[in-house]
Amino acid sequence: MPRGDKSSYTDKQKRKAEHIEEGYEDRGVGHEEAERRAWATVNKESGGGNKSGSGRGKKESHASSRKGGRIGGASQTHEKRSQAAKKGWETRRRQANG
Repeated sequence: MPRGDKSSYTDKQKRKAEHIEEGYEDRGVGHEEAERRAWATVNKESGGGNKSGSGRGKKESHASSRKGGRIGGASQTHEKRSQAAKKGWETRRRQANG
């Protein structure tokens, strides 16, 4: 079986890879890179293609899916986070004196 052949993957694994790929593309990742990451995620969770008899019955780890987009950087910039903290401090100060 040549590299890149997906015939040993189950339909569920193929659907999962497609869904993950779409998510990456929605976040601005290029098509080829999104596809590569999607299959890497499927392989990490399920241990590769599961159609052959030897791989059946092994549990899947969904740790990669739970992480999702949370890793790889903060959701807010340092400036925005600092600005929000200052605004909260001002609000608490006003309410304490008010």
